[in-house]
Amino acid sequence: ASGAPYQLAQWTDAVIVNAGDGRRAHPTQALLDAYTMRKRFGGGGELPFTGRRLTIVGDIEHSRVARSNVELFTKLGGEVTLCGPATLLPRELGELPGVRLCARLAEAVEGADAVMGLRLQQERMTSGLLPSFGEYVPRYQLTEKVMQHARQGAILMHPGPLVRDLEVDSALADGPRSVIEEQVANGVPVRMAVLYTLLVGKR
Repeated sequence: ASGAPYQLAQWTDAVIVNAGDGRRAHPTQALLDAYTMRKRFGGGGELPFTGRRLTIVGDIEHSRVARSNVELFTKLGGEVTLCGPATLLPRELGELPGVRLCARLAEAVEGADAVMGLRLQQERMTSGLLPSFGEYVPRYQLTEKVMQHARQGAILMHPGPLVRDLEVDSALADGPRSVIEEQVANGVPVRMAVLYTLLVGKR
């Protein structure tokens, strides 16, 4: 449930690690995504993503991953474009600094360094938000042809679980642009670092 970690923090002096609350936030996913991009693109200093663009495509409305990536990526100097059907694009996110909304996929991906697909969260959707998968695929599925609009060397990301040939074409998911398996692997040391910092480091 959204807000559960913050409610727990009112009830105990123990450190609460948010492993994902409703549609609100998924901080460790954003950390591992940033780590994955940093390893790929480098960049130092306080704002390592200055001049970098991240495009997130799909069910933005119900995505805690999108919200946390927006927060972290823009804090690190980057720009974020959110793309999907108009019914799944929350207007309030487009009002944040460094964030823009775009309903046209080719335009949204233009000049991106990283493109992230999201799962369509049918379990959270009310009727009418998404007419059909048949309508979604030709307009918003990530393919190699779509990625040609991105910058040379742009990477494909996905927080999982991935529904193949719906959000992302299988050939692209398994191709050289994909860092999806790398994201999964990076989740281990990043979450170890969070636990180590909270258990051993200074609060």
